[in-house]
Amino acid sequence: MSTGPASSLDHYRKTARRLKKAYFNGEAEAVARTAAHVDTARPLRHADFLHVIAREAGHESWPRLKFAIETASFSRSERAARLKQALYFGQHWVTEKLLADDPTLKDDNFGLQVALFDLETVRSILATDAGAATRQVGVRTPILHLAFSKNIHRRPELAPQMLAIARLLVANGADVNDGYPDQPGDKHLLSALYGALCHADNYELGRWLLERGADPNDDESLYHATELGHSRALELLLKHGGRPDGTNALPRALDFGDVTKVRQLLDAGADPNITEADHPSGQPMDSIPALHQAARRGCSEKIVELLLAHGADPDAEWEGHTAHAMAAIYGNLPVAAFLARRKHARELTPNEKVLGDCAKGKSDPGRLDIARLSREDKSLLTRLAILPGKLDHMKALIAAGLDPDETDEMGLPPLHVAGWNGLADEMDYFLSLGPDLTRKNHFGGDALDTVVHGSEFAPKRPEADHISCARLLLEAGCPIDPRSIAGCGNEEMAQFLEDWLAEPGSNPGSRALDR
Repeated sequence: MSTGPASSLDHYRKTARRLKKAYFNGEAEAVARTAAHVDTARPLRHADFLHVIAREAGHESWPRLKFAIETASFSRSERAARLKQALYFGQHWVTEKLLADDPTLKDDNFGLQVALFDLETVRSILATDAGAATRQVGVRTPILHLAFSKNIHRRPELAPQMLAIARLLVANGADVNDGYPDQPGDKHLLSALYGALCHADNYELGRWLLERGADPNDDESLYHATELGHSRALELLLKHGGRPDGTNALPRALDFGDVTKVRQLLDAGADPNITEADHPSGQPMDSIPALHQAARRGCSEKIVELLLAHGADPDAEWEGHTAHAMAAIYGNLPVAAFLARRKHARELTPNEKVLGDCAKGKSDPGRLDIARLSREDKSLLTRLAILPGKLDHMKALIAAGLDPDETDEMGLPPLHVAGWNGLADEMDYFLSLGPDLTRKNHFGGDALDTVVHGSEFAPKRPEADHISCARLLLEAGCPIDPRSIAGCGNEEMAQFLEDWLAEPGSNPGSRALDR
C-alpha cells in the first residue's frame, strides 16, 4: 500500500469528510473542533472542514497543508525550481514555506541568491568569480533574476541590499538593457526594466535602471505601466525619454479610464489619431484611434474632451464607425450625447441603430444584417464581457443575431472573457447557451483554466467572483486537470478546487483526470 504524499492527502481528506458528517449529526466534539477554527454562524462548505483539518495539523490553510505534503517528496532541485517560480509570481507564502523547511535551498543557485537579495553571498561569489554576474542561470541572467523577482513585496526592508546587488552586477559586466525571450525562439525580448517596473512593480529598482541607461523604449514598459494601480511608473518612463507612439500605451490607458495617465501620455506627445502597428513580439495590437477607444471603453466626457483638446479627429472612421457611433454601439450614452452636442454625430446606419438599441436595453432591437458587420462588430460580445453590468446588453445582441461563440483575436469566446474577469452572472448566462467547455483559446487554456488564471492575474474588480465562476463551470461538467491546482497561486481558488475534487459525487470529468 502506498505511503507517499497522495495517501497522506487521502488520509486528511477522509478525516475532513468524517468531521463534516459528525458536525452535521450534531456531535459535540465535532462542533467544538469546527468552531475553534471557522465561523459556524454561516453555512459551512466542505472547504471549511478541510481548513479545520489543516489547522489541527499545524498549517494555516488546506492549500498550505497540501503544499507541505507534496513538496516533502520533491528533490532539492525541484524545490529550488518551485522557489524560483514563487519569487517570479509573488507567491510569498510558498517562498516562506520552502525557506522555512530548508534555509539552504538557495545556496547552490546564484539566480535564487540574487532574487532573494542575499547581498553577502552575492558579494562573496562575485569576489572570486566575476563572470557569475553575466552567466545565465536557467533562462535568465542574474540581473534578470533580480528584476523579475517580486521579493521586494515580501521583504521591502531589503531594498538597500537589492540595489547594492544591482550595483555589483553592473560593476561586473551586467547590462541594464539585458532581456530574455518570453518563449523559446522569440526575437522580442522582455527587458530588465520591464521586469522591475511593470512585472514586479518595483519602482526603486526600475528608477535605478533608468538612471543608469536602461532604455524606456523597450516595446513593453510604457504599455504595461498603464496597467499598474498608480501613475508614478509611467511618469518615470516618460521623464527618462519614453516615447508613447508605437506602443499602444494610450489605448491601454483608456481601457482603465485613467485620466491622469491619459494626460501624461498626451502631454508626452502621444498622437490620439494614430492606429498602432503590430507589437514587435508578432502579436496583433488593438489598432484603434484613441477617441474610438474612449467611446467603447466607457470613458468619461472629461477624457474625451482632453483627447479633442490634443487634436483627436472626432469625425474619423474606424471599422466603419465614427466615435459617436462607437459610443452609441457600446452604450456610452454620455459621450454619444457630448459628441452630438459638439456637432460630431451623423445619422446611424441600420446596423448601428440596431446595435445602439441593444445597448439601450430595448426589448425588440431588430435583427442585424450579419453580412454587413465588421470583424470588430462580430467580436462585440467579447469586448463587453470584460465589463460588469453589460449582461442585458449582451443578451439583446445575441437576440439580434450575434454569435455567442465568436472569438476575439486571442481565440477567447465571451465565456472565457467573462470567466477571466470573474463575472459570475455573465458566466451563468453563457453556460446556458451550451458552449463547448473543452474549447482551447490561443493561450492553450479551456474555460476553467482561464478562470483559475484570472483569479490570480485579472484586474481586481469588486464585482469579480472567480470562485462562483469556477463552481458554475464544474457544475456544468467542465473537467479539472489537477495540474491547474498545483500551479495556482490563489489560495482560495486552490482550496475550492481541492474541495471539489474531494467531495463525493463531484464532477465525474474532474475525477477522471485525477486517476
